[in-house]
Amino acid sequence: QVQLVESGGGLVEAGGSLRLSCAASGRTFSRYAMGWFRQAPGKEREFVAAIRWNGGTSYADSVKGRFTISRDNAKNTMYLQMNSLKPEDTAVYYCNADGRRPYYSSSDYQVGDYWGQGTQVTVSS
Repeated sequence: QVQLVESGGGLVEAGGSLRLSCAASGRTFSRYAMGWFRQAPGKEREFVAAIRWNGGTSYADSVKGRFTISRDNAKNTMYLQMNSLKPEDTAVYYCNADGRRPYYSSSDYQVGDYWGQGTQVTVSS
């Protein structure tokens, strides 16, 4: 059974930092793209960042220069370092993994079948 488990969310003041982790189990995702999404209250889930199998990255314009996505294939884990947080970053953050397109290299992230349960990030002003 494939599981994605996020951790690292919490309450932080504006300008602060958090590091989210997404630990995968049940299968290896080193050949696949993975991504982060977020959903704020009353809004649709939106793309935040993605990392391809070869380490290439993509970001939403709203987080460019502030967030950094990375992965450790040996640990089957993906990370999201979030700096200079703003109140508008408040949301539930979800990790996503693709398991159908190995070695997918396009910068246009294709949403995968696997989702984590989400972790709450709250940024106070």
